[in-house]
Amino acid sequence: MALHESALELRLLPDSGSGESITQRVYLSLRRDIMCAKLAPGLRLKIEELRSIYGVGSSPLREALSLLTSDSLVDRIDQKGFRVCQVSEREYSELLRTRCWLEEKALRESMANRSAKWEEELVLTNHRLSRLSRLHDKEDCATPADWEALHKVFHETLLSECDSSILIKFCSQLYDQNVRYRQLSTRTAYPERDINNEHSMICDAVLARDVELAVKLLLSHYTRTGEFVTSELKS
Repeated sequence: MALHESALELRLLPDSGSGESITQRVYLSLRRDIMCAKLAPGLRLKIEELRSIYGVGSSPLREALSLLTSDSLVDRIDQKGFRVCQVSEREYSELLRTRCWLEEKALRESMANRSAKWEEELVLTNHRLSRLSRLHDKEDCATPADWEALHKVFHETLLSECDSSILIKFCSQLYDQNVRYRQLSTRTAYPERDINNEHSMICDAVLARDVELAVKLLLSHYTRTGEFVTSELKS
């Protein structure tokens, strides 16, 4: 497991002495490493190994792993501990369909409830995202953490005026599930795509108040990624 950077980041965080804060920190580190595929699908998560890597005790690790089961990122194996959830073409197809259904509704509602502040936030977030590189370099297709964080902000901003906190929560959970699958296809997908242009076209359609075009572009943005992910899962 190439997790030395995550372990170092965890050890550099200030220790408040709270068991809850330690659990939260290791939860976030494990979650990040699962989503970026440093912890591979199907990997057995052995407590003793994780203690050495993350530099924390067994109790906060078990608590963090239990939290990750709620995120559908970790499976609890009866009497055998934990493992990273597997990936499959069938699950991804269901994930993509559901995400498209929910986000279409959320985007339509957001555009119906539009405000000047929302439009300004969308423009600003898209501008900030466009100034970051999607790739470290042409040989290393891993996603930089700052790009990934702002990318989620952009997509959450698109949906943020839908006036349903429950719908926004579901969309956020599906986004996170999608990230894990997307990491499997970065090496083949992203050198061929102009992601910044795709985002800008969605943003322009929203600002032009063209609901049908905005929805079409958003779903196309997702299905293009889906084609690469599905191809990777079949290989």
